[in-house]
Amino acid sequence: MNPTPPIPRRFAIAVHPKIPEGAALAAEISEFLAAEHRTAVHAVLQDEKLAFGLSQGEFDLMIALGGDGTMLRAGHLCAASQVPILGINIGRFGFLTEVQRGEWRPILERVLAGDYWIERRMMLRAEHRDRDGTHRDAWDVLNECVVGRGEIVRPVRLTTEIDGRYLTTYVADGIIVATPTGSTAYALAAGGPILPPTLRNILLVPVAPHLSVDRAIVLDEGSWVGVTVHTDHQAMLSVDGHPPHPMDDGDSVVVRAGEHSANFVRLQDPGYFYRNLTSRMNQNPTTGAER
Repeated sequence: MNPTPPIPRRFAIAVHPKIPEGAALAAEISEFLAAEHRTAVHAVLQDEKLAFGLSQGEFDLMIALGGDGTMLRAGHLCAASQVPILGINIGRFGFLTEVQRGEWRPILERVLAGDYWIERRMMLRAEHRDRDGTHRDAWDVLNECVVGRGEIVRPVRLTTEIDGRYLTTYVADGIIVATPTGSTAYALAAGGPILPPTLRNILLVPVAPHLSVDRAIVLDEGSWVGVTVHTDHQAMLSVDGHPPHPMDDGDSVVVRAGEHSANFVRLQDPGYFYRNLTSRMNQNPTTGAER
């Protein structure tokens, strides 16, 4: 049984910068919250003051205006401070969002009355290391990290370990290391299983493997994955769809469960995931990057 959530009083409203109607909707929501004697600050997702305020505990709840890409970015911003996120879909698909754009007012009235629950979603921590083991960079991951080829259409060899023990060497376009949230994204398109979002497992899915193990593997939360690149051409690491980071021959990525979770505000009953899943599996969303 989830504990009764607190009634939020301080709101951050984050807007995808490339959705023209987002700013007007953010201003309208701010006016509504002000009339309810709440404070609200609205800005684009990349605003540094907004990020700083979240890190300093200045907000009780974030309202994210956009699509699934916006929800991923909001998850990165809010995870460390554990600020819950209410997603209002003004993007294309909205698999992670909770509210459609025309429904926000009654939904916010329920949130202000404390009539909601928090869904906690596992995140991963991915670390890029040089061939000599030197740390290069690290990221929090809500959907997936992908290690694979670059623009040259040739497979790479990916030596993969689980908990320091050799698993296999994939010859493939890439390998996806995903959360249960990410199981319905790129991992699903690559043939992986669908995991309920509240599970705490790590999912491995190879992309176009050639004469390699072609099955997805589901790991326990306590496991960690190491992937080492062997290539004489391009290789890349991409995290949650962000611009890729180049990898050299012998570089590795280590992925394990992260210390933070993304907290999503939900008002539907817990069975919503399967209802939404079946309805969306029968859709063909608009092509192009999810906003």
